[in-house]
Amino acid sequence: MPPEGTVTLLTFASRSDDSQQTMAEEIRAGLLRRPRELPCKYFYDKRGSELFDQITRLPEYYLTRMEADILRGSVDEIAALVRPEVIVELGAGFCTKSRLLIAAARSQGTLQTFVPVDVSPDALEEATPLLRREFAGLQVRGLVAEFDDVAEVPRFGRQLVVFLGSTIGNLDDDARARFLSGIRAVLEPGDAFLVGVDLVKDPGDLNAAYNDSAGVSAEFNRNLLHVLNRELGANFDVDSFEHTSAYSPERKRIETDLRSKRRQSVRIPACELAVEFDAGELIRTEISVKFERAALAEELRSAGLELRQWFTDPAQWFALALATV
Repeated sequence: MPPEGTVTLLTFASRSDDSQQTMAEEIRAGLLRRPRELPCKYFYDKRGSELFDQITRLPEYYLTRMEADILRGSVDEIAALVRPEVIVELGAGFCTKSRLLIAAARSQGTLQTFVPVDVSPDALEEATPLLRREFAGLQVRGLVAEFDDVAEVPRFGRQLVVFLGSTIGNLDDDARARFLSGIRAVLEPGDAFLVGVDLVKDPGDLNAAYNDSAGVSAEFNRNLLHVLNRELGANFDVDSFEHTSAYSPERKRIETDLRSKRRQSVRIPACELAVEFDAGELIRTEISVKFERAALAEELRSAGLELRQWFTDPAQWFALALATV
């Protein structure tokens, strides 16, 4: 066992060998669909993670600030209810908000281990020195993996599994049902699942959050093409694609795309693929579903989970849902 305060990175997924082939297969399949789409998980190389961190600090992007405010007001109650021996954070990124949970659980005297799970090893490796300094004696076991690899996370004791940032909204209905069933499968009596969800609200406020005036969201979206150029040998002319993002009231979700500015051809050698894009053609890069309490409670119930606590802001723009088996 590593000495106290050290960080163990266990790699379940990385940009090499089998995962490189998986990436090529997923990109090929997505670009051959109509409409075309790209998996949003490939946003998060080192540059993508840095850009998303910038997005969370933008004035238009309320989600991170509101979630952090709700966490500050609820972490003591959450820690007292669950008394976790381990916190597993899915999609942990730079572990900024989870520090609030760690501090509260440490004050209860139960927390021994923190397991941040993220696709970006760079983000985990940058975050861990802060964790070592702030929480002496805490065992940190960083896992480079996708958030739906939760079944592969070793069990270290009574756990609180955390999924913040409304990242669950990136999953469509079927994928969300599978994900929640996977969460249920790893939870035992006494464990809990904490999920952050963005709530349905005025479309103007939603659209502003995904189309910031500084253009960081647009750069983040287009960075996905830089990733494909570097990882798969593609020849995307990144500047010939523009960012679009808009709320669909019918589907209660933000839909984010890259729009081809002109007719063009793109080759992706690793996918053995050449793609012809028409002017104005869209590539779907992300969805962000917005939730209502009753509907989320039903989704949790269908997966075998029970909504126990609901923490929200006065305007009910964002919420944290605590569920148990």
